[in-house]
Amino acid sequence: MDSNKRPENMTRITTPELAQAFIAEQIAAVKKQVGDKKVLLALSGGVDSSVVAALLIKAIGKQLVCVHVNHGLMRKGESEQVVKVFRDQLGANLIYIDATDRFLDKLAGVADPEAKRKVIGGEFIRVFEEEARKISGIEFLAQGTIYPDIIESDKGVKAHHNVGGLPEDLKFELVEPVKLLFKDEVRVVGTALGLPASMVHRQPFPGPGLGVRCTGAITRDRLAALREADAILREEFEKAGLVGKVWQYFTIVPDYRSTGVRNGNRVFDWPVIIRAVNTVDAMSATVPELDWALLKKITDRILAEVPGVCRVLYDLSPKAPATIEWE
Repeated sequence: MDSNKRPENMTRITTPELAQAFIAEQIAAVKKQVGDKKVLLALSGGVDSSVVAALLIKAIGKQLVCVHVNHGLMRKGESEQVVKVFRDQLGANLIYIDATDRFLDKLAGVADPEAKRKVIGGEFIRVFEEEARKISGIEFLAQGTIYPDIIESDKGVKAHHNVGGLPEDLKFELVEPVKLLFKDEVRVVGTALGLPASMVHRQPFPGPGLGVRCTGAITRDRLAALREADAILREEFEKAGLVGKVWQYFTIVPDYRSTGVRNGNRVFDWPVIIRAVNTVDAMSATVPELDWALLKKITDRILAEVPGVCRVLYDLSPKAPATIEWE
């Protein structure tokens, strides 16, 4: 049977009891697969990798080595938060690597979305390979792959960093305990594992990070504008009480400019696009009707506080035909 194919008779995980049964099953499977060897985990701080980390800690304890790579494509303050939560609060065996320049240099001039994902994914694996050489006994790489990643990669919708971006000479055997689950099931499992609600219900963030939201060839100035605009959006959504009510929200800064006027002078600056969606399993999504006053406040702040931006737009496209991410 195809190990990447979810069985048709697999029960949807919707209750704590079903989650506990799944956890017990996966703990046994991981112990059998890993034995006494060490496992390297790509810990982004997102829901999927956090749930995998908690599950593997239960299964193999200190055999798990968590690695957080700051690829320069994280949201504002996110890497700092990952270190604080996992190392300081949860006591994880966490290695932090700042590889910002390494990733951005590799991405310079790369405009094709699939090429960017493969560069980011491939470089991620290279970083882990280098880190593994410093630690004896590493033979496995754990990933937070979930079923929508596999489906979309198989159908050619997009190559995910943890599915389509793996190099052919990968030295590790993969450990992917939640790869047959949908996002809503992963959250139920995370709650059953005892993870805090703030982590379990953290909105999704793609493996390539802001790299797929800074469309086309990434430039550092446009990436900086994207990071600031995203921070403003998240801050205003939190003030409006929308955290947990809107499934995912973020900004995009495309690789083209638009004519504008600032201080009586013509400018040629970037637009910022706001994307917000509601979904259960990430296979389809609807767009929420946001309060006009909120949209106006976010727009005013972005235009006043983010250099190089002269327009703000709201994407009304559902999935399908659009995807949640722009790339």
